[in-house]
Amino acid sequence: MTDVLIAGALLLVAAAATAAVLNRDPARQALVLSFLGLSLALLFTFVQAPDVALSQLAVGSALTPLMILLTVRKVKRGPRGGPRGGNGDR
Repeated sequence: MTDVLIAGALLLVAAAATAAVLNRDPARQALVLSFLGLSLALLFTFVQAPDVALSQLAVGSALTPLMILLTVRKVKRGPRGGPRGGNGDR
């Protein structure tokens, strides 16, 4: 039974990693990366590594995608918080 769960988790990880690579939009990539982190945490739980699973859950599925989304938002918004940019003089 455990081998079936591990094989299923490995397939889920492979599918999520492939989806992350094939996506072009960085925001979508971040969401798929979050799902990849969740599936890796599930895999680590099945192979009896709960400490690694908790670390993966915190960093791989929460912190890293959040930082990517914030960076994408900052880059799309432009310098100084506005779409025009500049130094604030109008």
